[in-house]
Amino acid sequence: MEFQDVVRRRRMVRKFTDEPVSDESIQRIMRNAVRGPSAGFSQGQGFLVLQGEPLRRLTEMFEWWGGEEAKTAPVVVIPFSAKAVYLERYSQSDKAWTSLGEEDRWPVPYWDIDTGMAALLILQTAVDEGLGAVFFGTDKETWPELRAAFGVPDVYTPIGMIAIGHAAEEDVSEGASPRTRKRKPFDEVVHWGQWQ
Repeated sequence: MEFQDVVRRRRMVRKFTDEPVSDESIQRIMRNAVRGPSAGFSQGQGFLVLQGEPLRRLTEMFEWWGGEEAKTAPVVVIPFSAKAVYLERYSQSDKAWTSLGEEDRWPVPYWDIDTGMAALLILQTAVDEGLGAVFFGTDKETWPELRAAFGVPDVYTPIGMIAIGHAAEEDVSEGASPRTRKRKPFDEVVHWGQWQ
């Protein structure tokens, strides 16, 4: 598929068929995820890929912000960011900051931004594989339970979850925001030379 087609076709898919996702597709999706930008090449992301029994446990443990229908997806990827990895990387001699833990020097949390970029690569690669996917958030209160249930070290923070599968619908999901809101006009969002 051409890249422009991937960008145009990417949307949040909330209903999935029961058709399994091939191991080859999952491997391509995850190999692309780790190719995302990483400040200082810190590589402070981790990904938990759940299928089968582990995925069933996840669906029983938590309320899904993605909706009950998203629970039918055969694959869920949880992208995690690790702030400590970034702070440690930027304390090394080839970086300008030499004392570990200078979080206040970061104008924005690049650990989360980089992990968000990896999540977008997952969403785009799913489209390229002929699949659908939806990104949704999680309740912060559930993070300790999530970590404990799946052996995730405390330094990793889930930025959300991505359900992946074969789309059960051709159009935008019923109740999805694009059905009730229009995309803002291009010239209202993109500013050339000066914001007016």
